[in-house]
Amino acid sequence: MEYKFTSADFEKEVLQSDKPVLVDFFADWCGPCKMMAPVVEQLAEELEGKAKVGKLNIDENMDIAEKYRVMNIPTFLIFKDGQEKERIVGAVSKNELKNKLEQTLA
Repeated sequence: MEYKFTSADFEKEVLQSDKPVLVDFFADWCGPCKMMAPVVEQLAEELEGKAKVGKLNIDENMDIAEKYRVMNIPTFLIFKDGQEKERIVGAVSKNELKNKLEQTLA
């Protein structure tokens, strides 16, 4: 299941999660973000139960984007135990995203 993260639930859903979390910082007007959307959706299904995978719309949640200094989109942040563990900027392959996330599962 692909999550939709917001400023209201970010603390609970991401920072307090007992599983690693991949957050896709995106915007509706961003071409590369649209290109990555199916990849994020597939990862959410493949890793269900092992990790949380979801999206955060930067236009609707600017405070979170600013807090984590997201300057370009898409930006993918992987959190574990409330800490940012990995940052991937730009459109990347599904394998690259999956590999980075699986490294935090170990």
